Amino acid sequence: MRVGVDTAGELAPAQLDDGMTRLRELAGAAGVELVEGNLAAMPAQRREVELLIAGDDAEALQRLAVELCSKAFGTRPVPGVVTYISRGTDDDAHGVLAGFGVTGEITRTPGGDGLDVIHVTMRKQDLDRVPESRIHTALEASLNCEVRIRTT
Repeated sequence: MRVGVDTAGELAPAQLDDGMTRLRELAGAAGVELVEGNLAAMPAQRREVELLIAGDDAEALQRLAVELCSKAFGTRPVPGVVTYISRGTDDDAHGVLAGFGVTGEITRTPGGDGLDVIHVTMRKQDLDRVPESRIHTALEASLNCEVRIRTT
């Protein structure tokens, strides 16, 4: 989760450093990981922090990130890009499906080459809204596995 904390460039380098220190403490207490960066060295329009937050409700996680940054920097943070980190787990597969607003049953089987094959069973109606090819591509990219989709 990225959050712009000083996009107007109003904070001095010492204020940015103090804000990062406070954010590190607040994030740690909230179970959030802060990706270290030097905000003072960034152009004002790119003064954003990156937080790693586990969860599947992007809006709630974004609110949490903005709240932490607001407390840490005393500014009006701007929510940025939400990205997803995948470790190739079934939870990651469910997260990809949730990103499309669909659900499915995930099973794994060993492939002939030693890599897993992910089988996703979805409702046919869900594919009326989202093309199967988009879901398939996103799952393969996220899981780095062969993916087979079946509809019911």
